[in-house]
Amino acid sequence: MCGIMGYIGDENAVNVIIKGLEDLEYRGYDSAGIAVSNGSETTVVKTAGSPSGLWDKCKSIKANIGIGHTRWATHGAATEQNAHPHTSEHGMFSIVHNGIIENYAELKSGLDGVRFTSETDSEVIAQLLEKEYTGDLKGTVGGVVKKLKGSFALGIMCSDYPDVLVCAKKSSPLFVGVSPECTYLASDISAVADKSMRIFRLNDNEIGMLTKDSFKVYDTDGCRIRKSEVKIKSFDKSADKGGYEHFMLKEIMEQPTAVRRTLDEITADGKISFKGIKWNRDEISEINNIRFIACGSAYHAGLVGAYAAERLIGCPAEACIASEFRYMYPHLDSNTLVVIISQSGETADTLAALRLAKKKGAKTVSIVNVENSTIAAESDCVIMTRAGKEVAVATTKAYSAQLAVIYALVLYIAMAGEKISKNEFQRYVNELKKLPDKIEQILISAEVGRIPDKILAGDYVCFIGRGFDYCTAEEASLKLKEISYIPCEAYAAGELKHGTISLISDKSLVIALCCSSELKDKIMSNVNEAAARGAKIITVTDIDGDGDIKIPNTLDMFFPSLEIIPMQLIAYYTAKNKGCAIDKPKNLAKSVTVE
Repeated sequence: MCGIMGYIGDENAVNVIIKGLEDLEYRGYDSAGIAVSNGSETTVVKTAGSPSGLWDKCKSIKANIGIGHTRWATHGAATEQNAHPHTSEHGMFSIVHNGIIENYAELKSGLDGVRFTSETDSEVIAQLLEKEYTGDLKGTVGGVVKKLKGSFALGIMCSDYPDVLVCAKKSSPLFVGVSPECTYLASDISAVADKSMRIFRLNDNEIGMLTKDSFKVYDTDGCRIRKSEVKIKSFDKSADKGGYEHFMLKEIMEQPTAVRRTLDEITADGKISFKGIKWNRDEISEINNIRFIACGSAYHAGLVGAYAAERLIGCPAEACIASEFRYMYPHLDSNTLVVIISQSGETADTLAALRLAKKKGAKTVSIVNVENSTIAAESDCVIMTRAGKEVAVATTKAYSAQLAVIYALVLYIAMAGEKISKNEFQRYVNELKKLPDKIEQILISAEVGRIPDKILAGDYVCFIGRGFDYCTAEEASLKLKEISYIPCEAYAAGELKHGTISLISDKSLVIALCCSSELKDKIMSNVNEAAARGAKIITVTDIDGDGDIKIPNTLDMFFPSLEIIPMQLIAYYTAKNKGCAIDKPKNLAKSVTVE
């Protein structure tokens, strides 16, 4: 959510920064801008929309130092005026900011007489820096950072220090890449991984001072901090569509590989093992409560986990929306396992939930797709999904990889706690390992036919399911909303008669997930209720059922991994037929680093 790119070196900073911002577009944006200096003057250029719009505006500008930003609006409309960088009243400071300054109104009220030019919370940082500037750049930044409440990753330029970039952070990611004769600053490690010989992660309340050939870190009181490099074992630099029209379609097609690669790392010889889990069998068997904490699609993966854990482990299990978790006043202890799920490993609400869980003494394990992310660094244990880089904002392959890990984790805990027999465990593991082939089978044979046209022709779309099918209904509804902008809902099918059925008419489309073996009869009753009110019906069943879309047979717990594939394709082709921006939907961001 928002992207920061900075550079100081011998190349033209304009080219490096704009290219870096384009690489960060997948995080979401509505405007972009750069501030660069040639040593004598600072030039600020902004544009509403894509950072590619900066190229024409900047083609005659030469500079060796600068900062850039892609904005995802939180305060003020998506306009050029509100785009970053923001500059102080007399031009002394230019800043870029990811995050939210919660006390900006209070800080702004203390800047009487200062002329503000934007509607953003971020501008107050630039104005405050200029007001409090003493000539000591590091000391001034430290003093201002202490006054900021909320989350921030900052890139700062000062006209008195034309060969220095300053950075600082709290609860929002920031990385520095160092190479011979140049230094990079970025909010996402992917923007510097292939350019830098050494990479460093800034921690909360640290200030970095960057020059062309050095990088030094201090605390907010000015004391030097020695930093260790981030060790990158591997990094997927691929951002090529591979002949597909959209990244989303490419990533849908990559799901068999993503799931297979993820499972290969944790299953072998009929066993499940996690290199990232450090607890022994006794500690695992003491777990008597499990919370799956996540946002968006990752939350829907957590729903599957909660259903599976209740069934196989036999302890209370709950999926919690991360942004609500802290305000539930959750009761956690050392026998509680908190499973944190985040593709990026930087999701602000999920990170805050993790910190609360650790404070309360719970065991924490994170499921992430980015090895050097903040959530991975702060969790007790980490399990990696091996989905590879996911460019499309709407997740597909990362979601499928998360499901695979969650299945394996639940089975691992159930077996360690002797909640299931060895034979039952083996039956589940054998079927789990077949999922990549079955996903591939669906992708080869999948036909969504006229379903996208039916969606576009109607006025209401409702996804229904029971049990594990309901979890899929939630994710299917989100996918359609995310990329086609069509309002739709997901319901536990039994809830239709408790009010929602009043929305059903002959212009409605009901997509029913009907794969759960023990609940087929019940959900078909709900399907008939909708059909009796004139709704058009699409059913998804296993190959033995009488469905419009059929998927291979598997165990009930694993159906979400198979059912979601045609639902993703339906969402994709609906959005394509509607002419939507599929890979970069309006108003959405890939990595949500604000609360």
